[in-house]
Amino acid sequence: MPERGTLYVCATPIGNMDDITLRVLRVLSEVDLIAAEDTRHTGKLLRHHGIDTPMISYHDHNETGRAEELVGRLIAGERVALVSDAGTPAISDPGYALVKGTIDAGIDVVALPGASAFLTALVASGLPPHPFYFGGFLPRKGQERRRLFQTLASLEATLIFYEAPHRIVSTLKDVAAVFPGRDVAVARELTKKHEEIVRGVAEDVCQRIAQSPPRGEFVLVIAPATASERQEVSTAQIVQMLEESLKSGKTKREAVLEVASLLGVNRNRVYDAAIQLSTTDVPDTPDP
Repeated sequence: MPERGTLYVCATPIGNMDDITLRVLRVLSEVDLIAAEDTRHTGKLLRHHGIDTPMISYHDHNETGRAEELVGRLIAGERVALVSDAGTPAISDPGYALVKGTIDAGIDVVALPGASAFLTALVASGLPPHPFYFGGFLPRKGQERRRLFQTLASLEATLIFYEAPHRIVSTLKDVAAVFPGRDVAVARELTKKHEEIVRGVAEDVCQRIAQSPPRGEFVLVIAPATASERQEVSTAQIVQMLEESLKSGKTKREAVLEVASLLGVNRNRVYDAAIQLSTTDVPDTPDP
């Protein structure tokens, strides 16, 4: 039986072609196969660095079937490198299914660190770098986006999201509505020639971004909640989140625990709000 292969998860540049480690370049040149989100895009990177390793497509539309195929090749002893179009695979990009399947098959997974857009934006934002909450791409619909922001409004952590250029202005309006007066940083075209980071209060940043047609992919960084903001969570907001949690199928006890955690408020306060609801599965006392 042949020795099993290894899956290498390789971070690639988010813009500047030179932002790639020597180790990743060596692995890309030595593996038997490169699984790429877009073979045409990755082909440019490989040609730039003089690498001619064979490629196979691995993207959102073929991820499940391709992951099974690649695991089979790993079991047969092939060494496979996984790359996305930019940054670290599986971070808002395809990759999780293959990594999970590889691990389940008892095959080694080796992650090679490198570029990541959200970390680059975070450390350049001027906002507290830890703790932070990374939410990936925001919901496309405004109502869902505002609801998500409301659940995170009292979180004592810097918030980071990805957003498309055609939605960034409307998203910033939502930020200004849910997080009035909160500092934000909006980064675009990171590591590229036209890199730009706009910093300031959400309302002002929204106006500045709206002055010209937004271009490029955006990373949105939002300052953490202050102590006064955490205290301002209203009972109505708590009740609203409890109702939404119950609609998702949770018991009232589970909803109480979830809402207390999301809003960062005392569990007893959430329990007091829960008794306003008409359902009857409220525990006699909240958990200690």
